Amino acid sequence: MTVRIHKVPLGPDNSYIVRGEGTILIDGGAPKKAGRFVSACEKLSLKPEAVGLIVLTHGHWDHIGSAAEIKEITGAKIAMHGEEKDCLEKSRMLTPPGVTVWGKLFMRIMALFLPLIHIPKSTVDVVLDDEERSLADYGISGRILSTPGHSKGSVSVLLNTGDAFVGDLAMSGFPLRFTPGLPILAENMEEVRKSWKRLLAKGTKHVYPAHGKPFSVDAIKNALF
Repeated sequence: MTVRIHKVPLGPDNSYIVRGEGTILIDGGAPKKAGRFVSACEKLSLKPEAVGLIVLTHGHWDHIGSAAEIKEITGAKIAMHGEEKDCLEKSRMLTPPGVTVWGKLFMRIMALFLPLIHIPKSTVDVVLDDEERSLADYGISGRILSTPGHSKGSVSVLLNTGDAFVGDLAMSGFPLRFTPGLPILAENMEEVRKSWKRLLAKGTKHVYPAHGKPFSVDAIKNALF
């Protein structure tokens, strides 16, 4: 069955609506952006209740900030790695260190604004671990993979088409990067590289980052090898 992918900007990063036989949402955006999700559904002639699962790629505020409200609107379950579910369930603020000169400066700037951000709480219904999790029950031909590095509990969604939704395991847009490549913020760059080698071995062809435009996986291959 044809898979349809729709980018939905929910603040400074992108969430994605993925439609096959069923529908899922990847990432929950920044706080107070649920209205943008509803507007995107209206433009797609999609009922919000059609979303059966919200996959949160990791626990940073700009990926989970509107997850609680979107869950209420859709009735969908939330899937998130057990390492970081407290970020949503207890409003825990988790921030990654910079791994480049610009990354370190960027996080110093962000530190001025982080105290102003509040993450609304919600329950994680599907607690992920390091094992692959099929999305067949939600009508999507693909699976969720553990891909640590940017953060310990980072996950990616890999469709059978080779389309990979990687959260912040890669970046391609200003102000983080000008060209597609590895993240400038990460807890462990060695783990980032291991996760990418795993994704490549699983057949990743096209990368959908949370920050920036989609790009060919060749850019990642060039960065790794």
